[in-house]
Amino acid sequence: MREKTIAIIDLGSNSARLVVEKLKSDGSYRELYRVKEDTRLSKGMGDSLLLQEEQIEKTLAVLKDYMGRIRPYSVDAIYGITTAAVRTAKNQADFLKRVQETVGVKLRVLTGEEEAHYDFLGVLSSLPSVQSAVILDTGGASVELIPYKNKQAEAEVSLPFGAVNLSEKYGLADKVQKKDIEGACQQITEAYEQLPFIANNQEQPVILLGGANRSLAKMAEKKGWTKQGQKTLHGLFLSSSRVEQIFSEIAQMDRQEREHLAGLEKNRADIIISGLLPVLNLVRALQSPRVIFSESGVREGLIFELIQEEFKRS
Repeated sequence: MREKTIAIIDLGSNSARLVVEKLKSDGSYRELYRVKEDTRLSKGMGDSLLLQEEQIEKTLAVLKDYMGRIRPYSVDAIYGITTAAVRTAKNQADFLKRVQETVGVKLRVLTGEEEAHYDFLGVLSSLPSVQSAVILDTGGASVELIPYKNKQAEAEVSLPFGAVNLSEKYGLADKVQKKDIEGACQQITEAYEQLPFIANNQEQPVILLGGANRSLAKMAEKKGWTKQGQKTLHGLFLSSSRVEQIFSEIAQMDRQEREHLAGLEKNRADIIISGLLPVLNLVRALQSPRVIFSESGVREGLIFELIQEEFKRS
């Protein structure tokens, strides 16, 4: 394959990410640029399932800024993908039209299964030593779960709850009540109980993707629970008891206290409780001994697929 430079815009339910990558002739790739901005696109959707005008305007402004950031790299192609918020929005068509008219990018709306599949490809290519696990990607409006054994996926599932919509539905943004956490846990647990692979993957490790789970890793790092000198959170192990301990501590705090918590981005203080509930309940359901953090997911999975397609054409 020939070398090419590509940009990927990944518009999630909570944040928008841009990466510029150099795809090399040997099938490897090198990151040239990366940036993330919070857009909170799924904010206020509720039962109406309508993207709100304030969040749309904020998102369009971020995307316009990204186009300017891409320009100096003279990219060969721009790939735009979007996930749960746009996937479920009743005004999806109008939003996609506005994006194309404003920035000239046609966003591809991933199905939940496609999102899960790219998560799987991204993890598989970056954590080759982990033969079997259950992947959990926690986003703003959905979670993706992929159990795999001997590097073969058993299922690729998306469930319609995440850090933003759980926080709004159960009032978990500020000082939280035990009954509200229990209500959210009940919804998550009932959804997990419908998944046949839960029973077949007891005591498997859980591989974590997504912003809330990255925050969990950073909080663990600030507590000194990570390997000394480790330069990246990718591949970091954390025991499930440590996950429970961190959650228990932050659940006692109000939003202002969480805003000053070491390792937690200030703008995640209102969604970190809800953002950790999917992993908390998954490790309990699986009786999993540990979690493993991955910094590779959907975008890396898409890059892997693009490289494979280039090799087929060459």
